[in-house]
Amino acid sequence: MDWLNYHHLLYFWMVAREGSLVAAAKVLRLSHPTLSAQVRALEDRLGERLFSRSGRRLELTEAGRVAFRFADEIFSLGREMVDTVQGRAAAKTLRLDVGVSDVVPKSLVRRLLQPALGLPGGVHLVCREDAFDRLLADLAIHAIDVVIADGPVPSGSKVKAHHQLLAETGVGLFGTRDVVARHRRGFPGSLDGAPVLLPIESMALRRSLDHWFSGRRVRPRVVAEFEDSALLEVFGRDGFGVFPAPLALADELRRDAGIALLGRVDGVKERFYALSTERRESHPAVLAILSASRGGAADRRPRVKARPPGRLPTRP
Repeated sequence: MDWLNYHHLLYFWMVAREGSLVAAAKVLRLSHPTLSAQVRALEDRLGERLFSRSGRRLELTEAGRVAFRFADEIFSLGREMVDTVQGRAAAKTLRLDVGVSDVVPKSLVRRLLQPALGLPGGVHLVCREDAFDRLLADLAIHAIDVVIADGPVPSGSKVKAHHQLLAETGVGLFGTRDVVARHRRGFPGSLDGAPVLLPIESMALRRSLDHWFSGRRVRPRVVAEFEDSALLEVFGRDGFGVFPAPLALADELRRDAGIALLGRVDGVKERFYALSTERRESHPAVLAILSASRGGAADRRPRVKARPPGRLPTRP
């Protein structure tokens, strides 16, 4: 049998957690050269570089991220074994690693993940927000279980993953009550010259909105552009201009932020998908998320109703 040296794995795991050899050496009370040699021994054993240097910090390579995820699970199981033997065992909580595309509204993410949080025994949810391409790369190496994004797996992608449509919602233009009052009369013509906050030009929603403005012969004044939908909404709440948001969140925006709906963007839809790999299809929490969408098929288009979110289930 081809054995792995778990001391080497532990030292690698600590370096990855601490972010540098120096910091890990202090925790482990080892010399810097000794720790470095142990990590190199693991790299030699695996035949892959696990770290790359970025300034003074070490960053995990793709192989390093895979190794770190497995190491995390291995040492978590080790702690569980000790607790069990010593009579301190607790029910094991299922872990779900979710990648969230930074363009997806955070309130909507909460709703889409809610079915997983309701599983018996509870779920340990870990959410990581990033750009779509990087999340897809993490999904490919099984660093995350599922990605929530505003688009499906790109045609011709090298990543062996599949997608399922979770929700579809219309789009509205919102603003503070003062902003909406100034531009309500004559909508959408009232948008000509009006201050607006928009997604950046490379995003699909921005292209759809530009086409919608053009079709109505209005040229709003773009005050700011954002990649992150949450940041866009923050500026909108502060009254910097009219901003787009899913109609599914209309009630929540009215209730929690005092935001009013100026008007609907007819013909423009936002769609949100779950991306997963074949390896992760059996994950109970991923299955709960996929099953919650109506029909459970990629070609169906379930609608997200504009209703206030329910309280998240609490862990026992």
